[in-house]
Amino acid sequence: MKTKKLIVFDMDGVLIDVSGSYRDTVRQTVGLFFSPSPTSVTLPEPLFELSDLAAVKQSGGLNNDWDLTYTVINLLYSLVDKPISSRQKDPWLRFKEAIGRLDVLPIADFLRSTDKPLSKLLARKGRPEQQIIAGLYTGDVGSGNIVKQIFQEIYLGNDLFEATYRISPAMYTGEGYILREKVLIDRPILEALSRDNILAIATGRPRAEAEYPLAHFGLNKFFTIVYTLDECIREEKRILREEHKKILLSKPHPYMLDAIAETIDEGADGYYYVGDMPDDMLAAKSSRTGFAGIGLLLSVQEKEILKENLTRAGADYVVDDFDGLRKLLGRH
Repeated sequence: MKTKKLIVFDMDGVLIDVSGSYRDTVRQTVGLFFSPSPTSVTLPEPLFELSDLAAVKQSGGLNNDWDLTYTVINLLYSLVDKPISSRQKDPWLRFKEAIGRLDVLPIADFLRSTDKPLSKLLARKGRPEQQIIAGLYTGDVGSGNIVKQIFQEIYLGNDLFEATYRISPAMYTGEGYILREKVLIDRPILEALSRDNILAIATGRPRAEAEYPLAHFGLNKFFTIVYTLDECIREEKRILREEHKKILLSKPHPYMLDAIAETIDEGADGYYYVGDMPDDMLAAKSSRTGFAGIGLLLSVQEKEILKENLTRAGADYVVDDFDGLRKLLGRH
């Protein structure tokens, strides 16, 4: 007899507070990206509010925080009247030459004079892609992806970056922002949920970056299954190799949810996905397993706006905190 629910959690903003890690890494990466410009000293500190960044993230369609960083850089770069290209073949030389010739005063002025500058740029310009920036967001760390490498250097910090990629950082050698992360979920509630249900994680993080906080905070024992970006990429490569189809399986695609459900041999008497972004709700809504999407408002300031966005994306339920989640699951 089926007696346990399968409850799948997103990680960032749900299990783990990433406001001081991933979110601030986005902001610091954007600042470092423009630092070769001789006028970068005019840029405000901080560049923008994290609540403004969250609004861009909540707009959906961003597979991970690398994509979010890339989008923000493109938005700000669109303020420059005449972007200057470079003919350098080496991506780092191309980056330093192109940005080194750039006058970022228009960016600085806009950021200083505009309330919620990122949100207003997104509404005005959509998601522009500048050729120069696109050329610096190809490949991977160590092979030409400048945006991703700067991000990883800041997030991981010098030692963990070197251990992960076997190369020295190029822009940042300080302490990793990953060390700033905190647990959001109340441990007694997590312990109670794990006794009565099957718990899993579906996150856009790479596996190494998902395993680190789970081990650091002692959360591993509560989760039966963890699906990450690595599993998505592995399946994408298999589909391309065997079926000759190119497909993206990161959220809002429901791949991770359905794959997790398939690994539960005995099945479950209910399927739930707890997330804090519209893409999480879209993934639940489109899953063939029939996941109910539960939107969590815990990690944001503008709760009413997020609640509207989550509901519009198809959330079946929206709760304020983990006590609300516990009570909701207890009624179903």
